[in-house]
Amino acid sequence: MNAPFKTDALPQWNLGDLYSGRDDPKIETDLAKAKADNDALVALKGRFVATRADARRLGELLDHGIKLYEAATNGLWGVGAYAGLASSTARNDPAWSKFEGDLRARSAQIAAESLFFTLELNELDDNEIEAAFRAHKPAAKWRPWIRRVRLSRPHELSPDLERMLIDRGPAVANWSRLSEETLAALTSKVGKETLTLSETLNRLSSPDGAARKQAAQALAKSLAERTPTLALCFNTLAFEKQVEDRWRKYPDPAASRHIANEVHADAVAALEAAVVEGYGPVSHRYYRLKAKAMGRTVLDQWDRNAPLDTAQPKTYGWDEAKGMVLESFSALAPKFADTAQTFFTHPWIDAKPRAGKQSGAYSHPVTADRHPYVFLNYMGERRDVLTLAHELGHAVHQTLCSPLGTLLADTPLTLAETASIFGEGLVFERLLANASKAERKGLLAGKIEDGLNTVVRQIAFHRFETRFHAARMEGEVSAEEIGSIWLEVMGESLGPAIRLNRGYEHYWAYVSHFVHAPFYVYAYAFGDLLVRGLMEKRREDPVAFAPLYEDLLAAGGTRTYVEALAPFGLNPREKAFWAAGMKQLERLVDEFEALV
Repeated sequence: MNAPFKTDALPQWNLGDLYSGRDDPKIETDLAKAKADNDALVALKGRFVATRADARRLGELLDHGIKLYEAATNGLWGVGAYAGLASSTARNDPAWSKFEGDLRARSAQIAAESLFFTLELNELDDNEIEAAFRAHKPAAKWRPWIRRVRLSRPHELSPDLERMLIDRGPAVANWSRLSEETLAALTSKVGKETLTLSETLNRLSSPDGAARKQAAQALAKSLAERTPTLALCFNTLAFEKQVEDRWRKYPDPAASRHIANEVHADAVAALEAAVVEGYGPVSHRYYRLKAKAMGRTVLDQWDRNAPLDTAQPKTYGWDEAKGMVLESFSALAPKFADTAQTFFTHPWIDAKPRAGKQSGAYSHPVTADRHPYVFLNYMGERRDVLTLAHELGHAVHQTLCSPLGTLLADTPLTLAETASIFGEGLVFERLLANASKAERKGLLAGKIEDGLNTVVRQIAFHRFETRFHAARMEGEVSAEEIGSIWLEVMGESLGPAIRLNRGYEHYWAYVSHFVHAPFYVYAYAFGDLLVRGLMEKRREDPVAFAPLYEDLLAAGGTRTYVEALAPFGLNPREKAFWAAGMKQLERLVDEFEALV
């Protein structure tokens, strides 16, 4: 057994820049200010439609109204961010769960009063809004935000129904909370150790095959015990979504996510088709080669991410990981490294795994007038170094676009993953450049597996969700049926060289995105293949690329994904664009095959 990585000295964030604790009086002050801004907006109810014939007056009202809306949003999101951040490291503390739930309910009640605003904006005609922009030019800055609001125009309900959905939102969200708290409390008995979910998943990358098997079986047992609860959460939220989607007349369960992401359904379909076509030449072929490299014909599912070298894997101390990330970001442009450095200088990163801390990683932007916070569970492995780069990529992106303000900086998921995956790619290039010939095979394997996990696995997740939601239309889907769908879809993506062992049918249950963010997962594949296209452009001309890339990030959510990629000569609505990204992955498999 490998000696465990020492996590004692890893950083923990200090949320004092937000609030000092649950009883900080500034929380009530900020909620009151948010309510006052919201009330000022409510006082304008009816006036936007009433002045539609007066372009100059309408322009002034739009500018003033959206500023009030953003101010109220900043107040509510700031308090909500604090509650979510603090709770994410204390899922074993009921007081924090109550605090987060209560704040969510209070914020929803305040925000519900201004529900009329976007509904009233959508009563206006396009030509009336454009005339208002021309007559009062300061209002035109809000064009991208209004464009995004109007994407949901065909799916809006009556004001009373919209208000009802907001009012009951916190109660519905408690199903997601129950799922998250169940997973946060999950532990697995692995030998003589009791491991958290994050620690158990990390053990699946151990060089010791017996340790991997032990962890995989223990995790299957722990998930099986909780599957009834997790399946109920999944079914209930899927039914809630089904009802709302029916009322809003969405054509399919993923449609609302496409609108939120500002992507076309045909672009996502082209992405899925390109990835599925790549299952054989990329995923199936790689795992067949990996099995051969390990002296096997078929690998057990717990060997999927096994290191090829059975020696103790190289671990990276926090300072070493920090240095690699900053050097890699600096090679792109000094501004990226300087921005990332601030997160190490200040207590804005929480990297230490501990009891009660949920699994996963993220960078939370909070609001544009505050700074982001970075969350991860750092265990010292190569993947953790890449995760650090990924989340700091998000943090840099969120910082660069913050001058736009919260509403315009808010970036659709498909573009929000751009900087994070790019950051990962830069760090990997540095790792590979410094590797010996002996290390290169392992690094290539790791890079291919990262690509498979980000592209192939996430598209398989997307197909799993699609099939689950289709089955849910016919009635509640049992845990056994969910497991059956999972096995079939994952088997298609992994291929015949991976054996899906008994217990793997429960593994869907730890993928929290299925519950709290339906159809989120394709954004990872979208972002990864999109970044592969961008990195090719960087290789062609690194000097010209950097300012274009900085401009893309600084634009936040003001451009659609098609507009954002146009300066690079890329068109993501074409299947060929996604297929080219899969070809890059295939070339890595070619390199790996030559070494094997």
